[in-house]
Amino acid sequence: MADTISTNQFRNGAAIRVDGKRFTITYFQHVKPGKGGAFVRTRLRNLDTGAVIEKTFRAGEKVESVRTESRPMQFLYRDGDLFYFMDSETYEQLAIPVEVIGEAAGFIAPNGEARVLSADGEVVSVEPPAHVDLEVSETDPGLKGDTATGGSKPATLETGVVVQVPLFVNVGERVRVDTRTNEYLTRV
Repeated sequence: MADTISTNQFRNGAAIRVDGKRFTITYFQHVKPGKGGAFVRTRLRNLDTGAVIEKTFRAGEKVESVRTESRPMQFLYRDGDLFYFMDSETYEQLAIPVEVIGEAAGFIAPNGEARVLSADGEVVSVEPPAHVDLEVSETDPGLKGDTATGGSKPATLETGVVVQVPLFVNVGERVRVDTRTNEYLTRV
């Protein structure tokens, strides 16, 4: 018998199974209208496809919970379409396909940390830290007289991701990037 949770046990980040698909709860709101029964309005993100849906449950309705585990792992290296990570506690190595990692692949630096989320023992996503320091591998040279208030230019970082940086940033410099917004923060 699978574990179930009631709608009054919902919390952000909890994983549930709805219509045979696995979701995480990104938002929920208990609603008690003047007439009729109470209900819970939710926003769910599909663990396998990343698609977001909105669904309403009756108050007290039971849904199947999905066992999830999130643990920090160190990125070792990339081999073709596989990224190899190591559990810092058990030293167990794990190969994760680039399709599972998605856009986060551009923010995972060699020897960098990432959180690996598993559902039912299967890896469903990899989350990079909020900020990463990466080296600029390609950008137009800065011009004399460029100031911090000047403008911005595209720069390709060591992982292949492209971000907008100020005009004074040059190839070989390390920059800090916010992985949630894909924005340059500062030189490091």
